Amino acid sequence: MRLTSFTDVALRIVMRLAVAGEETLTTRDVAGMVAVPYTHAAKAVARLSEMGLVEARRGRGGGLRLTGAGHTASVGAIVRALEGEGDVVGCEDDPPCPLRSACRLRSALARAREAFMAALDPVTVDALVADPAGPVLVGLPARPEE
Repeated sequence: MRLTSFTDVALRIVMRLAVAGEETLTTRDVAGMVAVPYTHAAKAVARLSEMGLVEARRGRGGGLRLTGAGHTASVGAIVRALEGEGDVVGCEDDPPCPLRSACRLRSALARAREAFMAALDPVTVDALVADPAGPVLVGLPARPEE
């Protein structure tokens, strides 16, 4: 299974913010650090903020901060929220699959998707950034958007 690029960006941002400590980072800073366009990062930050994982303050002294809930959040729960509940394959796409009424693949893939998510459930954001990942994340330079 492959995650959407939106989920990938959001997870990178959460991981970088998890190791920020007292450091104040802007969305532009984080976008550069995790090598994504600012507009993509801004959309991900907005969604993560809606989910209560990131606190985003505007203006002087503002910036991004991972909330307590963000630190302890289950990666499985984050991925489920960002990916949604859609099918792994496009059974109902236009045109719909002609096998959809008798297909066993759809339910097998749904079980596989849930097993994938279940494997992520016990993993917390803080666990993701434990050594050796944490020092690498801290050392990411804020590169200007290209």
